[in-house]
Amino acid sequence: MDKEKTLQRIVFLREELEKHNHFYYMLNQPQISDYEYDKMMNELILLESEVPDFFDINSPSQRVGSDLNAEFRQVSHRYPMLSLGNTYSEEELREYDKRVKKIIGSDLEYVCELKYDGTAISILYINGELTQAVTRGDGEKGDDVTANVRTIRSIPLKLKTTGVPEEFEIRGEIILPREGFMKMNREREERGEFLFANPRNAAAGTLKLQNSSLVSKRPLDCMFYSLHGRNLPYRTHFDNLMAAGSWGFKVSEHITRCNGIEEVLGFIRRWNEQRNSLPFDIDGIVVKTDSYDIQEELGFTAKSPRWAISYKFQAEQASTRLLSVDFQVGRTGAITPVANLEPVLLAGTTVKRASLHNAEQIQMLDVRLGDTVFVEKGGEIIPKITGVDLNRRPAGSAPLIYINNCPDCGAELFKDEGEAKHYCPNEFGCPTQLKGRIEHFVSRKAMDIAMAEATADLLYTNGLIKDAGDLYFLQKEDLLRLERFAEKSAENLLASIEDSKNNPLSRVIFALGIRFVGETVAKRLSREFGSIEELAAAGFDKLVSVDEIGGKIAASIIQFFQQGFNIEVVRKLSIAGVRLKEEKPEGAMTSGKLNGLTFVVSGVFPNFSRDELINTIEKNGGRVASSVSSGTSYVVAGENMGPAKLEKANKLGIPIISEEDFVKMI
Repeated sequence: MDKEKTLQRIVFLREELEKHNHFYYMLNQPQISDYEYDKMMNELILLESEVPDFFDINSPSQRVGSDLNAEFRQVSHRYPMLSLGNTYSEEELREYDKRVKKIIGSDLEYVCELKYDGTAISILYINGELTQAVTRGDGEKGDDVTANVRTIRSIPLKLKTTGVPEEFEIRGEIILPREGFMKMNREREERGEFLFANPRNAAAGTLKLQNSSLVSKRPLDCMFYSLHGRNLPYRTHFDNLMAAGSWGFKVSEHITRCNGIEEVLGFIRRWNEQRNSLPFDIDGIVVKTDSYDIQEELGFTAKSPRWAISYKFQAEQASTRLLSVDFQVGRTGAITPVANLEPVLLAGTTVKRASLHNAEQIQMLDVRLGDTVFVEKGGEIIPKITGVDLNRRPAGSAPLIYINNCPDCGAELFKDEGEAKHYCPNEFGCPTQLKGRIEHFVSRKAMDIAMAEATADLLYTNGLIKDAGDLYFLQKEDLLRLERFAEKSAENLLASIEDSKNNPLSRVIFALGIRFVGETVAKRLSREFGSIEELAAAGFDKLVSVDEIGGKIAASIIQFFQQGFNIEVVRKLSIAGVRLKEEKPEGAMTSGKLNGLTFVVSGVFPNFSRDELINTIEKNGGRVASSVSSGTSYVVAGENMGPAKLEKANKLGIPIISEEDFVKMI
């Protein structure tokens, strides 16, 4: 076959295979047998190997994956992948509806979607071709898993329809349908391999495999639920999803547009009863406002959009016997009672331990050793005990007595008024707290040092480190004296510690483990103060003036930097060369020109993305709010500005400026 005919045959086979992929995976209507499909695929692979000039990353042949292992690189999301707030009752949903209508001032349409129990993914398409796929990660950055996502047959590699935006992101949930999950586990059992606990864990674990040929052998699927981009065809969420379905994406037929909260509640009741009839797992319903203009009006909190919320179905429950209770010490000194149970199957996993939370919970439940207790997951990582079967209580049982002293160091526990938990006060002498702070410091979302919990324990127990600052002064010869370390593992650990010095200031602040300072707060503190030195010197009034920093967080920060132990850790980090100042990106415009001004950004702009505008405002000292209020200084308006924002700005007399006006200001 000459080159021209080979190319024609390759194009024909690619189109045929994609057509049959669509019939099989999207429409569930196979047109040919597996044998015929495999025969065409094998011919395509052979022809492409003979003429490598015709290679195409989006060919159906590339869905078989590669045997080469590859490390995942971190990628920043263009649009943050925020988590949703949760509700657990109809009353909570009605309250949410009231809050939304109070802001909007009218009734509104919602869109109800099934809440898939899988792992979130964001996929970028440019000129109709799958370009990049990124996991949710921490919401701002995720892992690039493009090679693995290409192997999922229900995800289109190329879009063949017209009217598709030149560039857009589509988000969805990668799931493992129940039938595929059970088949996979049967095959693993026959091979003597361990079984996956549930479809969600299997899907998440598969997506993070570093060998895409293995991923291609597992029956992953993907359901899509949102579009993001500048030139989407509609200004409503529902219509854009329907458009995505027409482009070839797998969009659930059950997505429904609802007129008001009563229709939303009807949708929820129906699927609470019918969820087990679905071929995949769901754990609730997602409710979103349909209009993009209203979404802009409602805006975001630090962690989640105000225009969407999830309703979680009641958790599955099981009963089993309470054998004993352990009291665990956390890195902040908080004591958590954990129940040891007779193993019981719950929501697809075997449960042996469950949280009892605190002394008040134990007293309220009146839980006793030997009791038959009710256990549920309810979104918890560790299941929780929710009740006691009093009819099966053993005769002569006695109330469970809460401990008075730390189980690790023996210090007498204390409990602050208004707090639920007891604490060990020996924060600089309790081994578990010290090790816990080190483990937090090296964790992935903090300094991301490649060190297992057991390694941190080994280094601490052998006296090589007493705090996180000591990590930066470890020597290779010290590590080689330990049983677990060989030449290569010692070098890898030291290299990871060295790399961590380049982490941004926000991650250092988070890694320090200041009570009540999570990732989001750490980023705000980093932007506001710019250095550990400035943060440590900030007084209470200065701290609470920062958006979303309340008195509780401010007091905790001040207390942290008054402790000699913590000051010494920061001193060690400084000596070691850890980045303790926020470095300004090269070429960035940074000034105090916008100090004291609050901006609202709305619409689409010719030269800036929305995120770029927000970053520029903040780098020049300004503050960005999600909605217009009497405290707004300016509204920066672009094309398709939200009409509700425009109306409110005019009503309050807030100046509305263009992108060009804004550039002149700075």
